[in-house]
Amino acid sequence: MKKSNLVTGIVYVLIGLGCLLAGLLTNTKLNSLLFGFAGAGIGPGCFMICKYFYWASPKHEKEYREKIENEQIELHDELNEKLRAKAGQYTYVLGIVVVAVSMPIFAILDALQLFTMNNLIFIGFLFIYLMFQIFAGNIIYKYLLKKFQ
Repeated sequence: MKKSNLVTGIVYVLIGLGCLLAGLLTNTKLNSLLFGFAGAGIGPGCFMICKYFYWASPKHEKEYREKIENEQIELHDELNEKLRAKAGQYTYVLGIVVVAVSMPIFAILDALQLFTMNNLIFIGFLFIYLMFQIFAGNIIYKYLLKKFQ
């Protein structure tokens, strides 16, 4: 198993511990967010470290090699590539729908003055995000089309 997996796990744990310490030592409105980041860092980091030591042990070496070979075969399988491309396309369409529906909802909330923050900035951001999604989706689609032809 790659050492980078171990290093990534250690970094996650360290960042989680840093957030935990910051949450414990300060008394701000961000404490709940800091504790959330702490859990999101420590939990997966410990899991990555345990997984590294499990697969790096000599008794699991053969099993690990077979697992990696199967993952490489699955990764380059033609059907799986097309399915991943289709899933990406569906995700892209879903993102556009969510943003397109969110813009009028936030505009209505702004008109009814149910939002306290500056909604024009938020709606402008969503509009820019929508345009980005459209252009990025077209570029990615053309790239995938060339790739499959």
